[in-house]
Amino acid sequence: MVERVIRTLREQCAHRYRFETLQHASRIIGDWISFYNHRRPHQALGMKTPAEAFTLTA
Repeated sequence: MVERVIRTLREQCAHRYRFETLQHASRIIGDWISFYNHRRPHQALGMKTPAEAFTLTA
């Protein structure tokens, strides 16, 4: 599963930007991870985001 996330990160984020500094890369990748976890539906999760699929209920 980790390899798939890394591949998706490379394809959808890292290969699309030319990072000027480490801080720039950190911001862009951080924004992408937030998008991936909170806004991007995943087919394997029944078209839910990871945040929706793995929210613990009280």
